[in-house]
Amino acid sequence: MKEHLGSCRQAIIDGDAEKSEELAKLTLEKGMPVLEVIDRGFVEGIREVGRLWEEGELFLPELVIGADAMKKAMAVLRPALESVEGGQDRLGHVVIGTIEGDIHDIGKTLVATMLAANGFEVTDLGADVPVAKFVETAAEKGADWIAISALLTTTMPGQKRVIERLEAKSLRGDVKVMVGGAPCSEEWASEIGADGYAGDAVAAVALVKGQTG
Repeated sequence: MKEHLGSCRQAIIDGDAEKSEELAKLTLEKGMPVLEVIDRGFVEGIREVGRLWEEGELFLPELVIGADAMKKAMAVLRPALESVEGGQDRLGHVVIGTIEGDIHDIGKTLVATMLAANGFEVTDLGADVPVAKFVETAAEKGADWIAISALLTTTMPGQKRVIERLEAKSLRGDVKVMVGGAPCSEEWASEIGADGYAGDAVAAVALVKGQTG
């Protein structure tokens, strides 16, 4: 199992989409714990890719290739996650997306996948999502949470505007807000009046589970 996790991690770092897909299929064939393989294998790989990119050791094309390898693996594993969540009671509804002006969606997609696997109904709005869309969808779906990702300092203020719009629509009491993304922090979440900050998918699940119900 340890060797398999290491291979999954390395395939993402290498940007080897074919290998990632092959390892994901092997995970299912061997009946390995899917969440563990994702979190301790593939997710660790994409985190390392992100770290290397931030430190200037990788360039944007390599970051994109790593993300594509991750998406290949998740395309194979997602149905298994959905079958796991299908047997659970719904814990709540989360509307998630990357704020407008920002097209990064790797981390957001991981959070959405992990939330779904842990029993939450998830509406994933994708990337470059307008402020109004978050609020309108949350109202329409009767969501318990809005999760907003921002990977650029220039798009972070959009997270605050979502909260302000919730307040303007008298929905803030019904919908909690979680923020995340590289430039975000606990301090930023507190400053804008969010209900919490999560630095990764595991932390996001823990936060939402801890405050839902």
